[in-house]
Amino acid sequence: MLVMLLTVVFFFFFFFSLLPKSSSQIIDFTYNGFRPPLTDISLQGIATVTRKGLLKLTNYTEQRTGHAFYTKPIRFKDFPNGTVSSFSTTFVFAIHSEIPILSGHGMAFVVAPNASLPDATPSQYMGLFNLLTNGNDTNHVFAVELDTIRSTEFDDTDDNHAGIDINSLHSEKSSYAGYWDKKGHFKNLTLISRRRMQVWVDYDGHTHQLDVTMAPFRKNKPTKPLVSIVRDLSSVLLQDMFVGFSSSTGSVRSEHYVLGWSFRVKGEAPPLALSKLPKIPRWEPKRIYIIYKTWMPSLSLFLIPLLFISMLILLVRFVIRRRRKFEEELEDWETGFGKHRLKFKDLYYATQGFKEEDLLGSGGFGSVYRGVMPKTKKEIAVKRVSNKSRQGLKEFVSEVVSIGRMSHRNLVPLMGYCRRRDELLLVYDYMPNGSLDKYFYNNPEVTLDWKQRIKVINGVASALFYLHEEWEQVVIHRDVKASNVLLDADHNARLGDFGLARLCSHGSDPQTTRVAGTWGYLSPDHVRTGRATTATDMFAFGVLLLEVACGRRPIQIQNEGGERGLLLDWVFEFWSDGNILDAKDPNLGTECDQREVEMILKLGLLCSHSNPQARPSMRQVLNYLSGDAVLPDLSPLEFRGLGIHRGIGELDMFTCGSSIVDSILSGGR
Repeated sequence: MLVMLLTVVFFFFFFFSLLPKSSSQIIDFTYNGFRPPLTDISLQGIATVTRKGLLKLTNYTEQRTGHAFYTKPIRFKDFPNGTVSSFSTTFVFAIHSEIPILSGHGMAFVVAPNASLPDATPSQYMGLFNLLTNGNDTNHVFAVELDTIRSTEFDDTDDNHAGIDINSLHSEKSSYAGYWDKKGHFKNLTLISRRRMQVWVDYDGHTHQLDVTMAPFRKNKPTKPLVSIVRDLSSVLLQDMFVGFSSSTGSVRSEHYVLGWSFRVKGEAPPLALSKLPKIPRWEPKRIYIIYKTWMPSLSLFLIPLLFISMLILLVRFVIRRRRKFEEELEDWETGFGKHRLKFKDLYYATQGFKEEDLLGSGGFGSVYRGVMPKTKKEIAVKRVSNKSRQGLKEFVSEVVSIGRMSHRNLVPLMGYCRRRDELLLVYDYMPNGSLDKYFYNNPEVTLDWKQRIKVINGVASALFYLHEEWEQVVIHRDVKASNVLLDADHNARLGDFGLARLCSHGSDPQTTRVAGTWGYLSPDHVRTGRATTATDMFAFGVLLLEVACGRRPIQIQNEGGERGLLLDWVFEFWSDGNILDAKDPNLGTECDQREVEMILKLGLLCSHSNPQARPSMRQVLNYLSGDAVLPDLSPLEFRGLGIHRGIGELDMFTCGSSIVDSILSGGR
């Protein structure tokens, strides 16, 4: 039994002796100066050791790096997958710059997987990383940076800070360089002041708290750290790592010195013997700084007035260009129009300078832009109409203002106008659901059911009745069509462009017949005489009824030869054959009111009668729609001449302006 016990004890001590000795070792070193020869410090780049014992990381060479590492690996973990042990370091440094008010680019205490950083670049990368490696988790680099240049790409807050870096120069946390005194007041420190300063870095392996503390040379370590975070470094540091310093220069040449350094794992770093540290060399101002100090006061007496005059000239140019940019035309006869006259500057800002992204559509007389008025936040649509001729301009503007006074639930409200150079700007309420035609053509994603279509038809009829009979003067629309019917947020129909078709005759020869309107909606009498009447509006309304019920364009290709045909003729053929319901839109299905659809199709034919005397008035149309009157039977004999294939040929004989604007809001077809 005793023999077995002794055997167990022997194997226990034998196994224990095989465990890594570093698991219980405290690793530390101290350098109170770096006097050559140094066997435990490796130098790379432009780093050197002076005869007086200063570790000089950089010199006055531009765009270079300097590294100094302790040559022996430090065991930070007892096991490869273990946690990082506590460690502590302190060092004294100083930074000299060729130009006292500038520097480049700072220095850092580094813990890295090897004793060299061959791929690291100078300047803002501080000799730690490069453009490709910065931010990679595979770097396994921990650093405390003393940064003297603000690098916006790394989100630096200033050009004089200390920060904690983990695998990246985007600091985990940073603070303006300084320290907290015994009274709790923060004192600033300037890293490039050429003064000696001391830094302490402490990591607690149990709580994972990492503290960075600074103080002027010969000051005791402050009780409150400058930067502090809680971060487990076990995923960052490997089992064995190397410790040292890294620095770099940029376009401003600088010298970075380390005067003394101590380090310890599993304990606090040994204190430095400050009295034994080497002295930094006396700084001698460079010629460029002497010139700066000598001539700058005299030069400023000349530069400041010159700068002021230059700024004044730029300001005057800016004001003049701004006035020209927002210059408007305002004549004496416009003063009476008051609130209907809007400022171009407001319209410019509302549409963000009439940029392409806000363009809703273009037509024969201009383009339409969406906007938001700056003060009221009201959504608007701005139509820019070319107006190079001044003949009849006063009359037209008077009509615009008169139209602006109209108020009807089924008209697009005209807010006002603005004149500038060779264009007229008309401002309307914005209709968010666009124009009616987009719900029928080009494979729309959303279409209208029959109830919505009847609602639209009643809305347009009510608007035309208001224009023809209820307003103080008879207003002929001249361009009733699907793309001029806009839908508001509740899908209520709003008729737009009312009365504006008369613009095409301003400035033209009064003896010249010029037809205003759109193909497919023009009545034969309008084409022949060139005169618009309430009856020509009625003809176009009838075509619109057929368009809404059939879901087809007013002019369509009938065969492979490209022959054009009128929707009116097409519906008329179905009516002649006694099956008019076959002309309705297939998308309506069978759930719609068949008698109501038939009534709308017949009403469309009646309103589009070739004889203007046979067309009903808008008052009669409203009675038919409301059921207060019965639609009369259509006589085949009376309608024998209804089909007007010849109308297309007649239209080709006239030089007609394109549609006034395809749509106020959506650009139309």
